[in-house]
Amino acid sequence: MAKFLGTGLRRWLEYLAAILIGNAIYFLSLSAHLPADLRHQTYKIDLGMALDFVICVAVYGLIRLGERVSR
Repeated sequence: MAKFLGTGLRRWLEYLAAILIGNAIYFLSLSAHLPADLRHQTYKIDLGMALDFVICVAVYGLIRLGERVSR
């Protein structure tokens, strides 16, 4: 199997899926309902970016949990 930076292709696809799904959850469903402090401002590091990151990490955790449960 192909490796990039010591990590297999499957893991990179899991990362990509977690980022895309997490961003979709944040920007398409949550962002409009959040207070102004939790909305991400373009080109700024703010609480909105931190919340988006936490959502992406949670989605990745769910992907890994689903993988372990399916085995």
